Amino acid sequence: MARIAFIGLGNMGGGMAANLAKKGHEVRAFDLAEAALARAAEAGCLPAASATDAVDGADCVVTMLPAGKHVRAVYEGEIFGAAAPGALLLDCSTIDVDTARAVGAAASERGLGMVDAPVSGGIAAANAGTLTFMVGGSAADFARAEPVLAAMGKAVIHAGPSGSGQAAKICNNMLLGASMIATCETFVLARKLGLDLQTFYDISSKASGQNWSMTSYCPVPGVGPESPADRDYQGGFAAALQLKDLKLAMAAAQSVDASVPMGATAEALYQAFANAGHGGLDFSAIIRLLDGR
Repeated sequence: MARIAFIGLGNMGGGMAANLAKKGHEVRAFDLAEAALARAAEAGCLPAASATDAVDGADCVVTMLPAGKHVRAVYEGEIFGAAAPGALLLDCSTIDVDTARAVGAAASERGLGMVDAPVSGGIAAANAGTLTFMVGGSAADFARAEPVLAAMGKAVIHAGPSGSGQAAKICNNMLLGASMIATCETFVLARKLGLDLQTFYDISSKASGQNWSMTSYCPVPGVGPESPADRDYQGGFAAALQLKDLKLAMAAAQSVDASVPMGATAEALYQAFANAGHGGLDFSAIIRLLDGR
C-alpha cells in the first residue's frame, strides 16, 4: 500500500480520499476547511497541518482543486519543494489545458512524474468509488498512476500526453452541456404538444433520440431512473460547475480556432441561468429556464 498525500477535500475530493483510505492506503489529507479535515479523519485519513506536511515523504500526491490558478499556486508554492525524489503527482482538478501542461513540464524538470487526471461522475460517483478518469501523461507515469486512480474509480483511460486528460474532460463536458439542453428543450416541447412525458420517454429512450442526459439523468421529475430532478434539482453536478467547464471549452476552442456553435450556445444559456441565481442547482435544472419557470 502507498503513502498518499491528498490535497483538496471538497465535495469531490472528500469522497475520493475516503476511498483511498478504505483500500488500505495511508492517506495524509489537507484542506483549508477544518470541517473537511474532520470528515476526512472520520473516513480514515490522517489530517495534515499543511499541504507541505501532507506531501512530506509521500509516494504520490493527489490534488483536487477548484481552478488552474489554485493548482499552479499549490504545486509551485508547496508541493514541488516538499515532494520526495521520484514522487508521482496526480492532479484530478478540472482546469485549462495550458496550465496542466505547464505544471506537468515543471514537475518533469524537477524529476517528478505527473499526470493530469480529471474525473467524470459527480459527487455520488466520488463517494461510491465509481468515477471515470481521463489521464494525460507519459505511458510510464500512467502505469504508475493507474492503480491509485483505480482505487477511486471504475474506469481509468489514458488519453495521451500531458494535458490530454484535461482536453478530453472539457470536450466531454461541452457535449454533456449541449446534450442536456437539447434534452430539456425536447421535453418542454413534448409537454406543450400535449404528449405524456413518461410516454415520450418510453418512445425516445428506445429511438434515435436516446442519449445519456435522457436515459441516465432525466431532467423531468418522476421520469426515468432517479436523478436530481426527483430531489428538486439538489445535489448532482452544479450548473455553476457545468458553466466553468463550458468556459474552459470555449477558451480551448478559441486557442485552436475550432468552431463550436452548440458549445457556445450552451455556455450562453448556462451563464444566463447562473446570472439568475441558480448556479447551485443541478445542471439539469436548466429545464426551468427553457420552459419559462
